[in-house]
Amino acid sequence: MLAEALRLALRAIRRNALRSFLTVLGIVIGVAAVIAMVTIGRGTQARVTADLARLGTNVLFILPGQIGPGRASVAAKPFGDRDVQAIREQIAGIEAVAPVAQLPATVLWGGNSRITTVTGTDDALFTVQDWALQAGRFFTEGEIRAGRAVCILGTTVKEALFGAGDPLGRTIRVKKVPCEVVGVLESKGQSSFGTDLDDTVVMPLRAFQRRLSGNTEIPRIYVAARDGVDTARVQADLERLLRERRKIGPGEEDDFSVRDMRELVRTVQMTSGALTAVLGFVAAVSLIVGGIGIMNIMLVSVTERTREIGIRLAIGALEGQVMAQFLVEAVVLSAVGGAIGVLLGLLVAWGTTEALAVPLRIDPTVIAGAFAFSAAIGILFGFLPARRAARLDPIEALRRE
Repeated sequence: MLAEALRLALRAIRRNALRSFLTVLGIVIGVAAVIAMVTIGRGTQARVTADLARLGTNVLFILPGQIGPGRASVAAKPFGDRDVQAIREQIAGIEAVAPVAQLPATVLWGGNSRITTVTGTDDALFTVQDWALQAGRFFTEGEIRAGRAVCILGTTVKEALFGAGDPLGRTIRVKKVPCEVVGVLESKGQSSFGTDLDDTVVMPLRAFQRRLSGNTEIPRIYVAARDGVDTARVQADLERLLRERRKIGPGEEDDFSVRDMRELVRTVQMTSGALTAVLGFVAAVSLIVGGIGIMNIMLVSVTERTREIGIRLAIGALEGQVMAQFLVEAVVLSAVGGAIGVLLGLLVAWGTTEALAVPLRIDPTVIAGAFAFSAAIGILFGFLPARRAARLDPIEALRRE
């Protein structure tokens, strides 16, 4: 009986090919949208997580003031060299502490120039951010202590100033300060936020403070915990130490922020996952709309084929057979629409992830779920027209033209 119902359903679909296509269009768009949205969302989530992981998942960063909505702190003084030294000496379980100060500046060599971000720090930053050298060397201890004007270039700055040439040993100008190039960093590419991580020049902190910023302020400190050390414990120790050093009394609000990169990664993952789920739910609404379209067209089909149904019932067809015919037709329509939607959704997801340079994360569970849901839509919205056809009175049906 099922094979006969399937044959009749396929014949009816072929007989009204254009109408059948327009009927399943809602299902196609719904399934394609769900698959594309979820796949693109998961790819974006993976890209952002990887970008944050490149900064180090065992890293904490310390900023003056309170960050977050409604938490701007007044009189949030920056950190100093003694704060960095105290963290190195008094906090257990840390691998590296990197003071960081930054400002935009124009760098020049020959006839070439570029506006970039200049960072004042020491060699600990390269440990914290797991940044290796493409060529040359890191700073020596003597250069860091004396504040000698040497620098390490990111690959974007190196290519802008020197092209394919060798920059090692050359003297560039950072603003008006002559600076000898001693190294070139390995490329890290762009972050998911569109920031070029290689568009940077790194100098010893003291040289940066004396020659460029004109002060001894340290706006940011990066702390890397050792492998296996609980970063939550390190965070608590940092907060306790800084409260003591900044003379913050009991019950008073901190005038600094300590943020755990792992916590930030988890927050980004949760936010991205929630956004993907919402977008997928919105896209799934079009599946319901497509199902309503199938039901409407099937009701029209029952009306058009009333005489045919009457003849079948009159010559002995059972109500179950007539109902199966129309129910199978609705399921076939939605299943075909689901299959086309899966292919279209994967194509859209592939094209979008390629354009956005994010990984393609295909989840077979989502594909199977979207296809099964489209078939279920056919059953759900095909039931009413099928039941209406099966309950027709043969005599009344035969009277209709």
